Amino acid sequence: MSRLARVFTFGGTDDSPARLRRLMGMSLGLIYLFYPLSDVTDGRVSGAQAVWRVIALAVFVAVYLTVVLGPRDLDRHPRWMFALLGVATAMGAAFPLLFGSSTWLALAVYLAIVYAMALQPRRALLAIAGMAAIVVVDGNLIGADGDMLWTLLLQVVTLGVLFMSVRNTRVLIDQLRQARSEAVRLAAAEERLRIARDLHDLLGHSLSLIVLKSELAGRLSEQASPKVAQEVADIESVARQALVEVREAVTGYRRRSLADELDGARAALAAAEVAPTIRTADTPLPADLDELFAWAVREAVTNVVRHARATRCEIELSYDEAGAVLEVTDDGRAGPYGKAPGGGAGSGLTGLTERVNAAGGTVVAGPVTAGTGFRLRVTVPRVPRVPRVTGTTGPGLTRTPDADRLTA
Repeated sequence: MSRLARVFTFGGTDDSPARLRRLMGMSLGLIYLFYPLSDVTDGRVSGAQAVWRVIALAVFVAVYLTVVLGPRDLDRHPRWMFALLGVATAMGAAFPLLFGSSTWLALAVYLAIVYAMALQPRRALLAIAGMAAIVVVDGNLIGADGDMLWTLLLQVVTLGVLFMSVRNTRVLIDQLRQARSEAVRLAAAEERLRIARDLHDLLGHSLSLIVLKSELAGRLSEQASPKVAQEVADIESVARQALVEVREAVTGYRRRSLADELDGARAALAAAEVAPTIRTADTPLPADLDELFAWAVREAVTNVVRHARATRCEIELSYDEAGAVLEVTDDGRAGPYGKAPGGGAGSGLTGLTERVNAAGGTVVAGPVTAGTGFRLRVTVPRVPRVPRVTGTTGPGLTRTPDADRLTA
Protein backbone atom coordinates (compact mmCIF):
# COMPACT_ATOMS: atom_id res chain seq x y z
CA MET A 1 0.00 0.00 0.00
CA SER A 2 1.40 3.39 -1.00
CA ARG A 3 1.95 6.19 1.49
CA LEU A 4 -0.81 8.27 -0.13
CA ALA A 5 -3.24 5.35 0.17
CA ARG A 6 -2.42 4.93 3.84
CA VAL A 7 -3.17 8.59 4.44
CA PHE A 8 -6.77 8.24 3.28
CA THR A 9 -7.43 4.85 4.86
CA PHE A 10 -7.09 3.24 8.27
CA GLY A 11 -4.09 1.31 7.00
CA GLY A 12 -0.47 1.95 7.74
CA THR A 13 1.85 0.53 10.30
CA ASP A 14 3.26 3.74 11.75
CA ASP A 15 1.65 6.85 13.23
CA SER A 16 2.91 9.37 10.65
CA PRO A 17 0.19 8.69 8.03
CA ALA A 18 -2.43 8.79 10.81
CA ARG A 19 -1.23 12.20 12.00
CA LEU A 20 -1.13 13.55 8.46
CA ARG A 21 -4.64 12.23 7.88
CA ARG A 22 -5.87 13.93 11.05
CA LEU A 23 -4.17 17.19 10.07
CA MET A 24 -5.81 17.13 6.64
CA GLY A 25 -9.19 16.41 8.22
CA MET A 26 -8.84 19.34 10.63
CA SER A 27 -7.59 21.83 8.07
CA LEU A 28 -11.10 22.66 6.82
CA GLY A 29 -12.44 23.03 10.35
CA LEU A 30 -9.58 25.31 11.37
CA ILE A 31 -10.81 27.88 8.88
CA TYR A 32 -13.59 28.82 11.30
CA LEU A 33 -11.02 29.72 13.95
CA PHE A 34 -10.23 32.84 11.95
CA TYR A 35 -13.66 34.30 12.72
CA PRO A 36 -12.27 35.73 15.98
CA LEU A 37 -9.97 37.82 13.76
CA SER A 38 -12.89 39.38 11.93
CA ASP A 39 -12.62 42.44 14.15
CA VAL A 40 -9.02 42.84 12.97
CA THR A 41 -9.64 42.18 9.29
CA ASP A 42 -12.58 44.59 9.02
CA GLY A 43 -10.62 47.38 10.78
CA ARG A 44 -12.71 47.64 13.95
CA VAL A 45 -9.65 46.73 16.02
CA SER A 46 -6.11 47.90 15.24
CA GLY A 47 -2.77 48.56 16.81
CA ALA A 48 -1.68 46.69 19.93
CA GLN A 49 -5.11 45.10 20.44
CA ALA A 50 -4.98 43.58 16.97
CA VAL A 51 -1.50 42.17 17.63
CA TRP A 52 -2.61 40.63 20.93
CA ARG A 53 -5.62 39.00 19.28
CA VAL A 54 -3.48 37.47 16.55
CA ILE A 55 -1.00 36.17 19.13
CA ALA A 56 -3.79 34.78 21.32
CA LEU A 57 -5.38 32.93 18.41
CA ALA A 58 -1.96 31.58 17.29
CA VAL A 59 -1.28 30.24 20.79
CA PHE A 60 -4.69 28.58 20.95
CA VAL A 61 -4.22 26.98 17.51
CA ALA A 62 -0.76 25.73 18.54
CA VAL A 63 -2.08 24.14 21.73
CA TYR A 64 -5.10 22.71 19.90
CA LEU A 65 -2.95 21.11 17.18
CA THR A 66 -0.52 19.71 19.75
CA VAL A 67 -3.35 17.97 21.56
CA VAL A 68 -5.11 16.69 18.45
CA LEU A 69 -1.91 15.42 16.82
CA GLY A 70 -0.70 13.82 20.05
CA PRO A 71 -0.55 10.08 20.78
CA ARG A 72 -3.47 8.08 19.38
CA ASP A 73 -3.87 5.83 22.41
CA LEU A 74 -7.35 6.95 23.33
CA ASP A 75 -7.35 5.34 26.76
CA ARG A 76 -3.82 6.14 27.91
CA HIS A 77 -3.17 9.77 27.15
CA PRO A 78 0.00 11.21 28.71
CA ARG A 79 -0.40 13.73 31.51
CA TRP A 80 1.04 16.57 29.50
CA MET A 81 -1.87 16.31 27.08
CA PHE A 82 -4.40 16.86 29.83
CA ALA A 83 -2.34 19.80 31.03
CA LEU A 84 -2.55 21.30 27.53
CA LEU A 85 -6.29 20.62 27.52
CA GLY A 86 -6.54 22.61 30.73
CA VAL A 87 -4.60 25.48 29.15
CA ALA A 88 -6.81 25.41 26.05
CA THR A 89 -9.94 25.39 28.21
CA ALA A 90 -8.70 28.37 30.19
CA MET A 91 -8.05 30.26 26.96
CA GLY A 92 -11.49 29.32 25.59
CA ALA A 93 -13.15 30.68 28.72
CA ALA A 94 -10.97 33.81 29.13
CA PHE A 95 -10.50 35.13 25.59
CA PRO A 96 -14.20 36.04 24.98
CA LEU A 97 -14.20 38.05 28.22
CA LEU A 98 -10.74 39.51 27.61
CA PHE A 99 -11.49 40.74 24.09
CA GLY A 100 -15.22 41.37 24.61
CA SER A 101 -16.22 39.75 21.31
CA SER A 102 -18.80 36.99 20.78
CA THR A 103 -16.78 35.58 17.86
CA TRP A 104 -14.32 34.13 20.37
CA LEU A 105 -17.08 31.95 21.79
CA ALA A 106 -16.46 29.60 18.82
CA LEU A 107 -13.40 28.29 20.68
CA ALA A 108 -15.75 26.32 22.93
CA VAL A 109 -16.93 24.30 19.92
CA TYR A 110 -13.39 23.11 19.18
CA LEU A 111 -12.79 22.31 22.83
CA ALA A 112 -15.96 20.19 22.92
CA ILE A 113 -14.69 18.21 19.95
CA VAL A 114 -11.30 17.65 21.56
CA TYR A 115 -12.85 16.47 24.81
CA ALA A 116 -15.21 14.16 22.93
CA MET A 117 -12.23 12.51 21.22
CA ALA A 118 -9.94 12.42 24.28
CA LEU A 119 -12.15 11.28 27.16
CA GLN A 120 -14.28 8.30 28.04
CA PRO A 121 -17.99 8.83 27.15
CA ARG A 122 -19.17 9.76 30.67
CA ARG A 123 -16.38 12.28 31.22
CA ALA A 124 -16.76 13.57 27.68
CA LEU A 125 -20.44 14.36 28.33
CA LEU A 126 -19.48 16.32 31.43
CA ALA A 127 -16.82 18.22 29.48
CA ILE A 128 -19.29 19.02 26.68
CA ALA A 129 -21.75 20.30 29.27
CA GLY A 130 -18.94 22.46 30.67
CA MET A 131 -18.25 23.94 27.25
CA ALA A 132 -21.95 24.70 26.84
CA ALA A 133 -21.89 26.45 30.22
CA ILE A 134 -18.90 28.56 29.16
CA VAL A 135 -20.79 29.66 26.05
CA VAL A 136 -23.85 30.66 28.09
CA VAL A 137 -21.96 32.42 30.90
CA ASP A 138 -19.42 34.24 28.70
CA GLY A 139 -22.09 35.12 26.17
CA ASN A 140 -24.33 36.71 28.76
CA LEU A 141 -21.42 38.59 30.34
CA ILE A 142 -20.37 40.16 27.03
CA GLY A 143 -23.96 40.67 25.83
CA ALA A 144 -23.85 38.28 22.88
CA ASP A 145 -26.83 37.94 20.57
CA GLY A 146 -29.34 35.31 21.72
CA ASP A 147 -29.63 33.63 18.33
CA MET A 148 -25.87 33.31 18.16
CA LEU A 149 -25.74 31.74 21.63
CA TRP A 150 -28.36 29.15 20.66
CA THR A 151 -26.44 28.38 17.47
CA LEU A 152 -23.19 27.89 19.37
CA LEU A 153 -24.92 25.75 22.01
CA LEU A 154 -26.38 23.54 19.28
CA GLN A 155 -22.96 23.16 17.67
CA VAL A 156 -21.27 22.33 20.98
CA VAL A 157 -23.80 19.60 21.78
CA THR A 158 -24.27 18.08 18.32
CA LEU A 159 -20.60 18.12 17.32
CA GLY A 160 -19.56 16.87 20.74
CA VAL A 161 -21.93 13.88 20.54
CA LEU A 162 -20.96 13.25 16.92
CA PHE A 163 -17.26 13.06 17.72
CA MET A 164 -17.97 10.85 20.72
CA SER A 165 -19.39 8.40 18.16
CA VAL A 166 -16.28 8.87 16.03
CA ARG A 167 -14.12 8.08 19.04
CA ASN A 168 -16.13 4.96 19.83
CA THR A 169 -15.72 3.85 16.23
CA ARG A 170 -11.97 4.32 16.44
CA VAL A 171 -11.86 2.36 19.71
CA LEU A 172 -13.79 -0.50 18.11
CA ILE A 173 -11.45 -0.48 15.11
CA ASP A 174 -8.42 -0.63 17.39
CA GLN A 175 -9.96 -3.48 19.38
CA LEU A 176 -10.76 -5.31 16.14
CA ARG A 177 -7.17 -4.95 15.01
CA GLN A 178 -5.91 -6.27 18.33
CA ALA A 179 -8.36 -9.18 18.20
CA ARG A 180 -7.26 -10.00 14.67
CA SER A 181 -3.60 -9.90 15.68
CA GLU A 182 -4.33 -12.14 18.65
CA ALA A 183 -6.26 -14.56 16.44
CA VAL A 184 -3.32 -14.72 14.02
CA ARG A 185 -0.92 -15.30 16.92
CA LEU A 186 -3.07 -18.07 18.39
CA ALA A 187 -3.48 -19.70 14.98
CA ALA A 188 0.28 -19.68 14.50
CA ALA A 189 0.82 -21.14 17.97
CA GLU A 190 -1.77 -23.85 17.29
CA GLU A 191 -0.13 -24.69 13.99
CA ARG A 192 3.29 -24.93 15.65
CA LEU A 193 1.79 -27.25 18.25
CA ARG A 194 0.21 -29.38 15.54
CA ILE A 195 3.46 -29.67 13.62
CA ALA A 196 5.43 -30.50 16.77
CA ARG A 197 2.89 -33.13 17.81
CA ASP A 198 2.68 -34.69 14.34
CA LEU A 199 6.44 -34.76 13.95
CA HIS A 200 6.78 -36.50 17.30
CA ASP A 201 4.20 -39.12 16.40
CA LEU A 202 5.54 -39.68 12.89
CA LEU A 203 9.22 -39.79 13.74
CA GLY A 204 8.72 -41.74 16.96
CA HIS A 205 7.14 -44.62 15.10
CA SER A 206 9.41 -44.55 12.06
CA LEU A 207 12.65 -44.12 13.98
CA SER A 208 11.72 -46.93 16.36
CA LEU A 209 11.28 -49.20 13.37
CA ILE A 210 14.58 -48.05 11.91
CA VAL A 211 16.35 -48.84 15.19
CA LEU A 212 14.83 -52.30 15.30
CA LYS A 213 15.77 -52.98 11.70
CA SER A 214 19.30 -51.72 12.29
CA GLU A 215 19.76 -53.94 15.36
CA LEU A 216 18.43 -56.93 13.44
CA ALA A 217 20.71 -56.17 10.49
CA GLY A 218 23.66 -55.95 12.86
CA ARG A 219 22.91 -59.35 14.38
CA LEU A 220 22.41 -60.92 10.97
CA SER A 221 25.65 -59.45 9.67
CA GLU A 222 27.52 -61.14 12.51
CA GLN A 223 25.99 -64.41 11.35
CA ALA A 224 26.71 -63.65 7.67
CA SER A 225 23.03 -64.13 6.94
CA PRO A 226 21.73 -63.44 3.42
CA LYS A 227 18.84 -61.48 4.99
CA VAL A 228 21.12 -58.55 5.79
CA ALA A 229 20.57 -56.93 2.42
CA GLN A 230 16.81 -57.17 2.81
CA GLU A 231 16.91 -55.59 6.28
CA VAL A 232 19.11 -52.74 5.07
CA ALA A 233 16.70 -52.18 2.18
CA ASP A 234 13.84 -52.05 4.68
CA ILE A 235 15.74 -49.46 6.72
CA GLU A 236 16.16 -47.30 3.62
CA SER A 237 12.47 -47.69 2.74
CA VAL A 238 11.32 -46.74 6.23
CA ALA A 239 13.65 -43.75 6.31
CA ARG A 240 12.37 -42.52 2.95
CA GLN A 241 8.78 -42.95 4.07
CA ALA A 242 9.49 -41.07 7.29
CA LEU A 243 10.89 -38.19 5.25
CA VAL A 244 7.77 -38.12 3.08
CA GLU A 245 5.52 -38.18 6.14
CA VAL A 246 7.40 -35.33 7.79
CA ARG A 247 7.04 -33.22 4.67
CA GLU A 248 3.33 -33.96 4.48
CA ALA A 249 2.83 -33.19 8.17
CA VAL A 250 4.58 -29.83 7.86
CA THR A 251 2.44 -28.81 4.90
CA GLY A 252 -0.72 -29.99 6.68
CA TYR A 253 -1.83 -32.31 3.85
CA ARG A 254 -1.31 -35.62 5.58
CA ARG A 255 -4.41 -37.55 6.69
CA ARG A 256 -3.86 -40.65 8.78
CA SER A 257 -5.50 -43.81 7.43
CA LEU A 258 -6.53 -46.39 10.00
CA ALA A 259 -6.18 -49.27 7.55
CA ASP A 260 -2.64 -48.19 6.66
CA GLU A 261 -1.74 -47.79 10.32
CA LEU A 262 -3.03 -51.26 11.16
CA ASP A 263 -0.90 -52.69 8.35
CA GLY A 264 2.08 -50.71 9.58
CA ALA A 265 1.44 -51.83 13.16
CA ARG A 266 1.41 -55.46 12.07
CA ALA A 267 4.76 -55.01 10.28
CA ALA A 268 6.36 -53.05 13.14
CA LEU A 269 5.28 -55.61 15.76
CA ALA A 270 6.52 -58.49 13.66
CA ALA A 271 9.88 -56.76 13.21
CA ALA A 272 10.10 -56.38 16.99
CA GLU A 273 9.31 -60.10 17.37
CA VAL A 274 5.94 -59.35 18.94
CA ALA A 275 3.06 -61.54 17.80
CA PRO A 276 0.24 -59.22 16.63
CA THR A 277 -3.47 -59.95 16.89
CA ILE A 278 -5.77 -57.42 15.24
CA ARG A 279 -9.55 -57.55 15.43
CA THR A 280 -11.98 -54.98 14.05
CA ALA A 281 -15.77 -54.81 14.09
CA ASP A 282 -18.24 -52.58 12.24
CA THR A 283 -15.59 -50.58 10.45
CA PRO A 284 -14.74 -48.43 8.50
CA LEU A 285 -15.05 -45.44 10.78
CA PRO A 286 -16.16 -41.93 9.80
CA ALA A 287 -13.38 -39.84 8.34
CA ASP A 288 -12.66 -37.82 11.50
CA LEU A 289 -12.62 -40.88 13.74
CA ASP A 290 -10.59 -42.85 11.21
CA GLU A 291 -7.78 -40.31 11.41
CA LEU A 292 -8.02 -40.03 15.19
CA PHE A 293 -7.84 -43.79 15.79
CA ALA A 294 -5.04 -44.09 13.24
CA TRP A 295 -2.98 -41.80 15.47
CA ALA A 296 -4.02 -43.83 18.51
CA VAL A 297 -2.88 -47.11 16.90
CA ARG A 298 0.45 -45.58 15.91
CA GLU A 299 1.10 -44.18 19.38
CA ALA A 300 0.12 -47.40 21.16
CA VAL A 301 2.20 -49.62 18.87
CA THR A 302 5.17 -47.28 19.18
CA ASN A 303 4.90 -47.64 22.94
CA VAL A 304 4.84 -51.43 22.71
CA VAL A 305 7.79 -51.58 20.31
CA ARG A 306 9.91 -49.15 22.28
CA HIS A 307 9.25 -50.11 25.87
CA ALA A 308 7.08 -53.12 26.52
CA ARG A 309 9.49 -56.01 25.84
CA ALA A 310 6.32 -57.94 25.04
CA THR A 311 5.79 -61.15 23.11
CA ARG A 312 2.14 -60.58 22.23
CA CYS A 313 0.05 -57.50 21.39
CA GLU A 314 -3.68 -57.40 20.78
CA ILE A 315 -5.43 -54.56 18.97
CA GLU A 316 -9.22 -54.50 19.17
CA LEU A 317 -11.37 -51.89 17.47
CA SER A 318 -15.14 -51.68 17.53
CA TYR A 319 -17.70 -49.16 16.35
CA ASP A 320 -21.38 -49.27 17.21
CA GLU A 321 -24.25 -46.99 18.15
CA ALA A 322 -22.52 -45.93 21.35
CA GLY A 323 -19.32 -44.90 19.61
CA ALA A 324 -15.83 -46.19 18.81
CA VAL A 325 -13.54 -48.07 21.21
CA LEU A 326 -9.90 -49.02 20.69
CA GLU A 327 -7.98 -51.28 23.04
CA VAL A 328 -4.30 -52.09 22.67
CA THR A 329 -3.06 -54.67 25.17
CA ASP A 330 0.37 -56.26 25.52
CA ASP A 331 1.92 -58.81 27.87
CA GLY A 332 5.07 -56.83 28.52
CA ARG A 333 6.24 -55.11 31.64
CA ALA A 334 3.83 -52.67 33.26
CA GLY A 335 6.33 -49.90 33.94
CA PRO A 336 7.50 -47.45 34.85
CA TYR A 337 8.95 -46.33 31.52
CA GLY A 338 8.31 -43.85 28.75
CA LYS A 339 7.72 -40.98 31.14
CA ALA A 340 8.55 -37.41 30.43
CA PRO A 341 11.60 -35.98 32.24
CA GLY A 342 9.37 -34.34 34.84
CA GLY A 343 7.68 -37.62 35.72
CA GLY A 344 4.37 -36.93 33.94
CA ALA A 345 2.90 -38.34 30.81
CA GLY A 346 5.16 -38.40 27.79
CA SER A 347 4.46 -36.06 24.91
CA GLY A 348 3.15 -38.89 22.74
CA LEU A 349 0.36 -39.88 25.12
CA THR A 350 -0.29 -36.25 25.96
CA GLY A 351 -0.69 -35.38 22.28
CA LEU A 352 -3.01 -38.35 21.74
CA THR A 353 -5.04 -37.37 24.79
CA GLU A 354 -5.42 -33.84 23.48
CA ARG A 355 -6.76 -35.15 20.18
CA VAL A 356 -9.20 -37.55 21.85
CA ASN A 357 -10.26 -34.92 24.37
CA ALA A 358 -11.03 -32.49 21.56
CA ALA A 359 -13.29 -35.13 19.98
CA GLY A 360 -15.18 -35.56 23.27
CA GLY A 361 -13.57 -38.88 24.16
CA THR A 362 -11.41 -40.28 26.94
CA VAL A 363 -8.10 -42.11 27.23
CA VAL A 364 -7.46 -44.73 29.92
CA ALA A 365 -3.97 -46.15 30.35
CA GLY A 366 -2.76 -48.61 32.94
CA PRO A 367 -1.35 -52.07 33.70
CA VAL A 368 -3.45 -55.16 33.01
CA THR A 369 -2.32 -56.85 36.21
CA ALA A 370 0.14 -55.93 38.90
CA GLY A 371 3.53 -55.64 37.21
CA THR A 372 2.46 -57.36 33.98
CA GLY A 373 0.96 -56.11 30.75
CA PHE A 374 -0.30 -52.72 29.76
CA ARG A 375 -3.58 -51.55 28.22
CA LEU A 376 -4.42 -48.37 26.35
CA ARG A 377 -8.13 -47.76 25.85
CA VAL A 378 -9.50 -44.95 23.69
CA THR A 379 -13.23 -44.26 23.71
CA VAL A 380 -15.02 -41.69 21.59
CA PRO A 381 -18.84 -41.51 21.77
CA ARG A 382 -20.89 -41.16 18.63
CA VAL A 383 -22.37 -37.93 20.01
CA PRO A 384 -19.49 -35.72 21.22
CA ARG A 385 -19.60 -34.76 24.87
CA VAL A 386 -17.40 -32.78 27.18
CA PRO A 387 -14.98 -35.31 28.67
CA ARG A 388 -14.49 -35.58 32.39
CA VAL A 389 -10.88 -35.42 33.44
CA THR A 390 -9.83 -37.70 36.29
CA GLY A 391 -6.32 -38.53 37.28
CA THR A 392 -3.22 -36.41 36.94
CA THR A 393 -1.23 -37.78 34.05
CA GLY A 394 -2.21 -35.18 31.49
CA PRO A 395 -5.01 -33.01 30.10
CA GLY A 396 -8.14 -35.13 29.59
CA LEU A 397 -6.34 -38.37 30.56
CA THR A 398 -7.86 -40.89 32.96
CA ARG A 399 -5.21 -42.95 34.68
CA THR A 400 -6.00 -46.24 36.34
CA PRO A 401 -4.36 -47.11 39.67
CA ASP A 402 -0.67 -47.91 39.42
CA ALA A 403 -0.62 -46.77 35.75
CA ASP A 404 3.04 -45.83 35.72
CA ARG A 405 3.96 -46.94 32.24
CA LEU A 406 3.40 -44.04 29.84
CA THR A 407 4.58 -43.41 26.33
CA ALA A 408 7.46 -41.09 25.50
